[in-house]
Amino acid sequence: MPVQTSRRPPSLDPGAPGRMPPNIPTQPGPGGRGPGNRKRRTKRKDPLWARLTLIFGAVLMMTSGVAIVGSKAVIGQATSNIKQGSLLGDAGKSEAEGGKNLDGPIDMLLLGVDARASWDAANVRSDSIIILHIPASHDQAYLISIPRDTEAEIPGHGTDKINAAFFFGAQNGGGWEGGAQLMAKTIKQMSGISFDGAAIINFGGFKKVIDALGTVRICVSHEVKSIHMSYVDGRPRWNSDAEKLGKPMTPVVHKKGCKEMEGWEALDFARQRYGLPNSDYDRQQNQQQLIKAMAKKATESGMLTNPIKLNHLIKAAGESLMLDTGGVKIEDFIFTLKGLSGNDLVTLRTNAGTYNSSADKKYEVLSPLSLNMFKAVKEDKLADFVAANPEVLSTRK
Repeated sequence: MPVQTSRRPPSLDPGAPGRMPPNIPTQPGPGGRGPGNRKRRTKRKDPLWARLTLIFGAVLMMTSGVAIVGSKAVIGQATSNIKQGSLLGDAGKSEAEGGKNLDGPIDMLLLGVDARASWDAANVRSDSIIILHIPASHDQAYLISIPRDTEAEIPGHGTDKINAAFFFGAQNGGGWEGGAQLMAKTIKQMSGISFDGAAIINFGGFKKVIDALGTVRICVSHEVKSIHMSYVDGRPRWNSDAEKLGKPMTPVVHKKGCKEMEGWEALDFARQRYGLPNSDYDRQQNQQQLIKAMAKKATESGMLTNPIKLNHLIKAAGESLMLDTGGVKIEDFIFTLKGLSGNDLVTLRTNAGTYNSSADKKYEVLSPLSLNMFKAVKEDKLADFVAANPEVLSTRK
């Protein structure tokens, strides 16, 4: 892994974006119908995974084409429908750490939550937690997933699994903004990392962006049977919907090998953890692989050189996420990263991609190597760290 030594880009003038309340669309099924239409929440065996995995892909899609298709003004207009929220609280970078200055390294917290409109906004947990690190050179990007069961000291709530931080923060009117703020504070306390921005994305938005791309190429490392979906009359359906039809159901099975996946299939594959050798750790790598596949598809398909298609893609992403850029205008934030592409994205593993449980098996514990990786993020020395510790690299293509 080469050490990045590129010159830092020039400063950009910050501006405070307007704030809007959360309004996240509901979760559709593979055919436009699905569990999002239920009036009551039902108990699930497996909490829905991170709705967020496309967010960085969406950012890369937007940034990689701007030099060709538009200026800051064009980008500002195209991204005007992206919802804004206060997601960082005290975990945002201070003035001494760079604050609203985008010259140096950029760190973002990416979160995924269940987005069904019929569910109480205070009754959700963030099961996908990803740190996006862009070094000061702005010519590389790294994704690091934090296991949802990681043991963490949550401010004001004691020791618990880290995904509970979002739940606690959402209580008493905190909503998703309060949940994100407590999650960011918990991670900062654990890792020392402060953030330039944060994002929350939902399940339905994930599918919309992939559908806008057409398909994405995914390589399945371990065959896995879906616990969420089955075929009925050759069509994929949520199991809960399929059962109501009273017809034969054939489980969706993701077979080993590389293939082009439609939105519903890519989404379902990236949700699986049961049946995988390393459970949630394998799921984290599959999610990261999907982000990279989306960014590469957008770059290679020519979509980024077509203003109409690019605008459609940005709209699909913008309808499905809430973003906090730390007081910097979205167009400035995006324009700063315009040199990045899907090929510049490096996906990393915590705990070498496998179990590192506490003595009572209640929590996952971050290994010394993982904690040193977070230290390297904070000090903007991640390229050197990865070069010295290649075992942290994801095994996914």
